[in-house]
Amino acid sequence: MAKKEFMFRGKSLDELKALSLNEFAKMIPSNLRRSVTRGFTEEQKKLLEKIRKHQKTIKTHARDMVVLPEMIGLTIKVYTGNSYVDVMIVEEMLGHRLGEFALTRRRVAHNSPGVGATRGSASVSVR
Repeated sequence: MAKKEFMFRGKSLDELKALSLNEFAKMIPSNLRRSVTRGFTEEQKKLLEKIRKHQKTIKTHARDMVVLPEMIGLTIKVYTGNSYVDVMIVEEMLGHRLGEFALTRRRVAHNSPGVGATRGSASVSVR
């Protein structure tokens, strides 16, 4: 069984990479389109320069950067607030923001209650 070719709004990956930024902006949802057409911030411009220079390690704080077709195949380290998380950019991430793939909160794993935690924990054996 052959692997299905990736399509984004009826266009293949090669066609997407050939599009200009404004043409790609017409294909993404309105809130992302607005941020792309109004222009990027200085931080986002620096990230795009690093991507276009094909630097080996790319670290960024720009969690609000929209995933563009030229980013596909790269691994970008996105800042979560205390560390950088490796984000491998794949085709399905087009039209999303980088921060969506680098979670800032950890899963809460509750344990047994501590000494004197609440009245409800008084019936629990301390031994």
